[in-house]
Amino acid sequence: MVATKRVAYEVSRLQRLEENRKRMEELNLNKLAQDLRIQKPSPMKKMKAKAPKQPLDPSSVRRSSRVADLPPRSYKEVPIEPMGGRARSYGYRRRDLSNRVYASYEDREYATQRAEDLQSGLNQDIPSFVKPMLQSHVTGGFWLGLPHHFCKKHLPNTDVIMNLVDEDGVESPTKYLAQKTGLSGGWRGFAIDHELVDGDALVFQLTDQKTFKVYIIRVNEPGDGSDQ
Repeated sequence: MVATKRVAYEVSRLQRLEENRKRMEELNLNKLAQDLRIQKPSPMKKMKAKAPKQPLDPSSVRRSSRVADLPPRSYKEVPIEPMGGRARSYGYRRRDLSNRVYASYEDREYATQRAEDLQSGLNQDIPSFVKPMLQSHVTGGFWLGLPHHFCKKHLPNTDVIMNLVDEDGVESPTKYLAQKTGLSGGWRGFAIDHELVDGDALVFQLTDQKTFKVYIIRVNEPGDGSDQ
């Protein structure tokens, strides 16, 4: 009985193997399996070693035809020269800014009032204005801004040389900047020559298009301006 079962099992197993072989042949699986067994792995691509970069020779660089005849540019650091070149030479000594003296509010107001009194006694047909002096006008920057409305109404709309004439008739040329409505070059010399200080009040009278008659009221000198 046991032998019979073994024979039947063996016959059944052989039948299944034969059926499986036929299916593999129909699907061409035997050839695929053989190809997979004999297929060699693809070799890794060999990487070419990069040659080290050589320093660039400036003489070998292609240059535009527009600059080919010019010498190669050098990027070596060079010391920067101070702006303005040689220092200007003035006929007067530079003021020591550490010794600035500021006028008191009362003295400043009194000088301005005296200047306005003097202005009221001038010919009213000739344009004029009062300008109290600040530290920025008489030390340091030496820039004098003029009343904007006065400049737009009475002064040229381009940069010109304006003559400042003091009470002794001495003329001092100054540069008037129309866009900034103020006096620049030359004003410094006028301020120092006339020893202007913070708190002084000046009356500017436009005697012609390019000339100011200037009256100076000193902040540290009492008086009512009648002697001007």
